[in-house]
Amino acid sequence: MNQAKEMARIAYEALSEKKGEDIKVIDISGISVLADYFLIAHGNSDSQVNALVENVEEQLRKAGYPLKEREGQASGKWVLMDFGDVIIHVFDRENRLFYNLERIWKDGKEIPAEEL
Repeated sequence: MNQAKEMARIAYEALSEKKGEDIKVIDISGISVLADYFLIAHGNSDSQVNALVENVEEQLRKAGYPLKEREGQASGKWVLMDFGDVIIHVFDRENRLFYNLERIWKDGKEIPAEEL
Protein backbone atom coordinates (compact mmCIF):
# COMPACT_ATOMS: atom_id res chain seq x y z
CA MET A 1 0.00 0.00 0.00
CA ASN A 2 1.42 3.38 -0.88
CA GLN A 3 2.16 5.89 1.85
CA ALA A 4 -0.41 8.51 0.82
CA LYS A 5 -3.22 5.95 0.75
CA GLU A 6 -2.16 4.63 4.16
CA MET A 7 -2.20 8.18 5.54
CA ALA A 8 -5.67 8.76 4.07
CA ARG A 9 -6.92 5.51 5.66
CA ILE A 10 -5.56 6.47 9.09
CA ALA A 11 -7.07 9.96 8.83
CA TYR A 12 -10.42 8.54 7.72
CA GLU A 13 -10.49 6.15 10.68
CA ALA A 14 -9.55 8.97 13.08
CA LEU A 15 -12.38 11.15 11.75
CA SER A 16 -14.84 8.24 11.97
CA GLU A 17 -13.76 7.43 15.52
CA LYS A 18 -14.80 10.92 16.67
CA LYS A 19 -18.07 10.83 14.70
CA GLY A 20 -17.00 13.14 11.87
CA GLU A 21 -19.88 13.63 9.47
CA ASP A 22 -20.04 13.07 5.71
CA ILE A 23 -16.37 12.13 5.40
CA LYS A 24 -15.16 12.35 1.80
CA VAL A 25 -11.85 11.10 0.43
CA ILE A 26 -10.95 12.65 -2.91
CA ASP A 27 -8.03 11.47 -5.01
CA ILE A 28 -6.58 14.62 -6.56
CA SER A 29 -3.27 13.10 -7.66
CA GLY A 30 -4.20 13.29 -11.34
CA ILE A 31 -5.30 16.93 -11.27
CA SER A 32 -3.07 18.71 -8.74
CA VAL A 33 0.48 18.80 -7.45
CA LEU A 34 -0.73 19.97 -4.00
CA ALA A 35 -1.32 16.48 -2.64
CA ASP A 36 -2.55 13.02 -3.56
CA TYR A 37 -5.67 13.05 -1.35
CA PHE A 38 -8.04 15.53 0.23
CA LEU A 39 -10.20 14.43 3.12
CA ILE A 40 -13.20 16.59 3.95
CA ALA A 41 -15.43 16.20 7.00
CA HIS A 42 -17.44 18.29 9.41
CA GLY A 43 -18.42 18.38 13.03
CA ASN A 44 -21.51 19.82 14.68
CA SER A 45 -19.77 22.15 17.13
CA ASP A 46 -16.47 23.93 17.65
CA SER A 47 -15.52 21.36 20.27
CA GLN A 48 -16.25 18.45 17.93
CA VAL A 49 -14.24 20.09 15.13
CA ASN A 50 -11.33 20.45 17.55
CA ALA A 51 -11.70 16.83 18.73
CA LEU A 52 -11.66 15.62 15.11
CA VAL A 53 -8.53 17.63 14.38
CA GLU A 54 -6.72 16.47 17.50
CA ASN A 55 -7.53 12.81 16.84
CA VAL A 56 -6.36 12.96 13.21
CA GLU A 57 -3.13 14.63 14.21
CA GLU A 58 -2.50 12.17 17.06
CA GLN A 59 -3.21 9.05 15.00
CA LEU A 60 -1.06 10.15 12.06
CA ARG A 61 1.77 11.19 14.40
CA LYS A 62 1.65 7.77 16.09
CA ALA A 63 1.96 6.18 12.64
CA GLY A 64 5.05 8.29 11.92
CA TYR A 65 3.49 10.97 9.74
CA PRO A 66 4.25 14.43 11.15
CA LEU A 67 1.99 17.42 10.57
CA LYS A 68 3.64 19.92 8.23
CA GLU A 69 1.19 22.81 8.67
CA ARG A 70 -2.12 23.56 10.38
CA GLU A 71 -4.34 26.58 9.77
CA GLY A 72 -7.52 27.74 11.46
CA GLN A 73 -7.40 25.85 14.77
CA ALA A 74 -8.37 28.89 16.85
CA SER A 75 -11.65 29.48 15.03
CA GLY A 76 -13.13 25.98 15.19
CA LYS A 77 -14.90 26.77 11.91
CA TRP A 78 -12.48 25.37 9.33
CA VAL A 79 -9.18 23.67 10.11
CA LEU A 80 -6.76 22.62 7.39
CA MET A 81 -4.10 20.05 8.24
CA ASP A 82 -1.32 19.52 5.72
CA PHE A 83 0.51 16.21 5.98
CA GLY A 84 2.20 16.61 2.58
CA ASP A 85 0.59 13.93 0.42
CA VAL A 86 -2.70 14.22 2.33
CA ILE A 87 -4.57 17.40 3.21
CA ILE A 88 -7.46 17.20 5.67
CA HIS A 89 -10.19 19.83 5.90
CA VAL A 90 -12.43 19.78 8.97
CA PHE A 91 -15.31 22.25 8.98
CA ASP A 92 -18.31 23.13 11.02
CA ARG A 93 -21.50 22.35 9.05
CA GLU A 94 -22.21 25.92 7.94
CA ASN A 95 -18.74 26.62 6.55
CA ARG A 96 -18.58 23.27 4.79
CA LEU A 97 -21.77 24.11 2.92
CA PHE A 98 -20.51 27.62 2.15
CA TYR A 99 -17.09 26.64 0.78
CA ASN A 100 -18.30 23.42 -0.89
CA LEU A 101 -14.83 21.99 -1.60
CA GLU A 102 -16.39 18.89 -3.11
CA ARG A 103 -17.69 21.06 -5.96
CA ILE A 104 -14.38 22.85 -6.41
CA TRP A 105 -12.50 19.52 -6.60
CA LYS A 106 -15.17 17.66 -8.57
CA ASP A 107 -12.56 16.62 -11.16
CA GLY A 108 -10.94 14.48 -8.48
CA LYS A 109 -12.08 10.89 -7.88
CA GLU A 110 -14.03 10.18 -4.71
CA ILE A 111 -12.64 7.06 -3.05
CA PRO A 112 -14.98 4.86 -0.97
CA ALA A 113 -13.70 4.13 2.53
CA GLU A 114 -13.51 0.39 1.83
CA GLU A 115 -10.94 1.04 -0.91
CA LEU A 116 -8.48 2.71 1.47
